[in-house]
Amino acid sequence: MEYTYHYSWILPFLPLPVPMLIGMGLLLFPTATKNLRRIWAFPSIFLLSLVMILSIYLSIQQINRSSIYQYVWAWTINNDFSLEFGHLIDPLTSIMLILITTVGIMVLFYSDNYMSHDQGYLRFFAYMSFFNTSMLGLVTSSNLIQIYIFWELVGMCSYLLIGFWFTRPIAATACQKAFVTNRVGDFGLLLGILGLYWITGSFEFRDLVEILNNLIYNNEVNFLVLTLCAFLLFAGAVAKSAQFPLHVWLPDAMEGPTPISALIHAATMVAAGIFLVARLLPLFLIIPYIMNFISLIGIITVLLGATLALAQKDIKRSLAYSTMSQLGYMMLALGMGSYRAALFHLITHAYSKALLFLGSGSIIHSMEAIVGYSPDKSQNMVLMGGLKKHVPLTKIAFLVGTLSLCGVPPLACFWSKDEILNDSWLYSPSFAIIACCTAGFTAFYMFRIYLLTFEGHLNVNFQNYSGQKSSSFYSISLWGKEVPKKKNFRLLTLLTMNNNERTSFFWNKTYYEIDSNGKNMIRPFITIPHFGPQKTFRYPHESDDTMLFSMFVLGLFTLLIGVVGIPFNQEGAALDILSKLLNPSINLLHPNSNDSFDWYEFVTNASFSVSIAFLGIFIASVLYKPLYSSLKHWNLLNFFFKRSPNRILWDKIIYVIYDWSYNRGYIDTFYTIFLIRGIRGLAELTHFFDRRIIDGIINGFGLTSFFFGEGIKYVGVGRISSYLLLYFVFVLIFVLIFYFFKP
Repeated sequence: MEYTYHYSWILPFLPLPVPMLIGMGLLLFPTATKNLRRIWAFPSIFLLSLVMILSIYLSIQQINRSSIYQYVWAWTINNDFSLEFGHLIDPLTSIMLILITTVGIMVLFYSDNYMSHDQGYLRFFAYMSFFNTSMLGLVTSSNLIQIYIFWELVGMCSYLLIGFWFTRPIAATACQKAFVTNRVGDFGLLLGILGLYWITGSFEFRDLVEILNNLIYNNEVNFLVLTLCAFLLFAGAVAKSAQFPLHVWLPDAMEGPTPISALIHAATMVAAGIFLVARLLPLFLIIPYIMNFISLIGIITVLLGATLALAQKDIKRSLAYSTMSQLGYMMLALGMGSYRAALFHLITHAYSKALLFLGSGSIIHSMEAIVGYSPDKSQNMVLMGGLKKHVPLTKIAFLVGTLSLCGVPPLACFWSKDEILNDSWLYSPSFAIIACCTAGFTAFYMFRIYLLTFEGHLNVNFQNYSGQKSSSFYSISLWGKEVPKKKNFRLLTLLTMNNNERTSFFWNKTYYEIDSNGKNMIRPFITIPHFGPQKTFRYPHESDDTMLFSMFVLGLFTLLIGVVGIPFNQEGAALDILSKLLNPSINLLHPNSNDSFDWYEFVTNASFSVSIAFLGIFIASVLYKPLYSSLKHWNLLNFFFKRSPNRILWDKIIYVIYDWSYNRGYIDTFYTIFLIRGIRGLAELTHFFDRRIIDGIINGFGLTSFFFGEGIKYVGVGRISSYLLLYFVFVLIFVLIFYFFKP
């Protein structure tokens, strides 16, 4: 066993040969490498599978022995300074290793088909394998400097993957925005690491807490400086995990391919910030106020992410804001000291959200067969609807992920989210109320996504569709064919239109239906001729088997992964797998993992949280379910909304919520006006001061010397008469001054 731990340092580097060999192949044998490009998916998946098997083996040993292993070796030694590198295997590392590898394998398997038509197929797998190496290196790091190195490599891979389609200006802008925003947090992280080393003289996790405890006990540390260092360390996690106020990069990062969103923006990269806070939690516990600050940022992110997801039209951006909100739950749990609940939700959310993103990729794939490659159309939920008849397997997978994120038992996220909600009541009732309300918002916007996508009629008109791609966009009608409808109460795509489109949308007298010719239409799905044959699909089509297999496996995880945190013992002892793995662990709210488990209290609390979830689902169903025939029988509701004052008030409330959500809470606008334009204005002012004032003074002295020299040049001509004349002139001037101004 010791032998296995000793050589576990090789785990992060197992996926590394793939990008190296792809790079060498493109450099030395470009034609052959491109022609055989599909074979590179196999080594990528195979090597990551080896890492997964070894990670599972190490986790089993962790459960059986409850041991922590760390191996380090000296990298640099200079007088009193010693920098050591190594690897650390503990329960937190084991959880992250399994999470990264299992989700990563499914995403790579899915990507082989999803990216098969793309010219950047080889580049995609090279980036993904290098990202896996960076992420695995981050979670196995034994000190802060090593974490920072892999932290920056993860950020670099994220930049490359978000801007994968860099020829599209919006994708290029998105990767730059992600890079710059993360640099803000990473600069704070670097300052925090250096400040902590200045205080303690060490980068090692095993030494930091012990040294700080001794310094605090002997009153040899400045608490203000120590707290500032802790805030700076936390800033890195805020940026990487898209916490308020550095969350603005996450929705724009959806411009990358969908598998990237499933991997790095749902399960791994954004989880790096949660991992860092969890790793440094023993350090944060001994620093005043930092835990309260972490929980405050978490609860703000929870609420903000949920409200911003309410009115998004882009399916991936809606899921991105959902990710932001769920990451806020994890940060809230860590700030409360509920270490186990945070990691439990990290696990369950990763599988559920990866399933949802892969499901959205399958939807986008089928929509591209209609509208061509056009993200603003193929990802727009307003153009979707009725897809359940054409992509039934994707619909089932997406529904499983949706119900899990809503918190419906017995799916995965129910167990972890319920635990966080229960712990929040013990920590702060005000935080608990916000967290519970946000759980209702989560159920609402997730079911909104599902209903807009799969229910009703497809909102695309095929009357003018020729099947030939004349440009990158297809000519389509936004709402399709207009059909008169009898007067009755209905809600037409609530919160999905802009100001011009929203006029009287609550009581619109028309509805829109797809042309019947479009339903049976067949069109060629043209792939790049060099890389694949032409395929013919009946519109819209289900994804291929490899994509469905990945969603099926993640669906099983979503159904069953909650088992790792469920107490099985009927006598009440918490003997679940997660508690065994994390014992001993930091859990302030539940310090003793062997405390009795009260099933009555659990059922009572669960009933409350499930009721909130079903309330959100019910409201979404009333507002968005396109089967309006059932609503026309609601005479009481119909009578209520026909009353003019109530209708006007309701419209105003909806408009305010819509504007807040659709405009991203005006936070991006605030940053644009006060930061981007402010910094640009300051730069222009500095540029003006530098050129006109600083350079002006220097240039002024030069010009003065030039003109003075030019004047002197005409005086020094070598004539004695001129010198005498100048002499008498100055003497006359001094005599006159002395005469008129003598005392």
